Amino acid sequence: MFQDKSVGVVVPCHNEAALIGSVIETMPSYVDRIYVVDDVSSDDTVSIVKRYVAADPERVTLIRHPQNRGVGAAIVTGYKAAVDENVDLVAVMAGDAQMDPDDLEALLEPVASGQCDYAKGNRLFSGDAWTLIPRVRYLGNSALSLMTKVASGYWHVADSQTGYTVASLKALQTIELDSLYPRYGFPNDILVRLNVFGFRVHDVPVRPVYGVGEKSGIRLLRVIPAISFLLFRRFWFRMFQKYVIHDTHPLVLFYMMGNAFVFVGVWLGLLQVFARLRDIPPSVATTVLATLLLISGLQFIFFAMWFDMDYNKEMR
Repeated sequence: MFQDKSVGVVVPCHNEAALIGSVIETMPSYVDRIYVVDDVSSDDTVSIVKRYVAADPERVTLIRHPQNRGVGAAIVTGYKAAVDENVDLVAVMAGDAQMDPDDLEALLEPVASGQCDYAKGNRLFSGDAWTLIPRVRYLGNSALSLMTKVASGYWHVADSQTGYTVASLKALQTIELDSLYPRYGFPNDILVRLNVFGFRVHDVPVRPVYGVGEKSGIRLLRVIPAISFLLFRRFWFRMFQKYVIHDTHPLVLFYMMGNAFVFVGVWLGLLQVFARLRDIPPSVATTVLATLLLISGLQFIFFAMWFDMDYNKEMR
């Protein structure tokens, strides 16, 4: 129990035989339930976890997927188990020991006290982040975090890719868990869903943990384009759900007009460039029109962003 509230921790894992034992053993004593969700490991992960289940069946639970479904799906499976047991605070800690258990209390506190509905770790607050996190991952994380700000509406949230989080029971009962993205875009997708329902999200500084023997399965050249496309789709999903279905706000029109103007302006500009390359004199009228469309489109987009920031400023 933590501040008179029950605490559950979801531990998604896939081939974590080397570190899963450490994750379970270092779990703080106030954690009531540990849901280890195995996503079809091919090593000794399951047999190791079973020993901990046998030793403490009231606290440790092993849930196995019949087929590999992705880390997001594993988290959802754990969330559902926690919701079924009415656990008040549900955290997520990966099975690769990259999440410091000493930081869990700081993540639980704002949710337990009612300051927010969802707390997430932010490794980028740390002054050591640049030196501890591999440079390529740091830069990729920063780029995805910027896109997630726009897509989710949580402009104050950074380090979108960290999976170290705590959610309230109410939040998990409200959002449609089965609709969440099943793989590495899960942390981005859940932020969008939380924003649609007006849940407050808080960033909590956590310590980056690397070099403990973990092996990352993330392939940035594959993951970044996939998550970028996911964020594009979820952005328009949020615009429609939040500002058309749940409420009415002109920022949707600003975004639509801005994107249309920029698209047409860039297209006309490229036509002028190609004409110039073919020694065809560019049209002054077309050049002026393209410039005006680009400037107007960017202004519309910036105004829409400002409206979105203002609308969501209370969701910190």
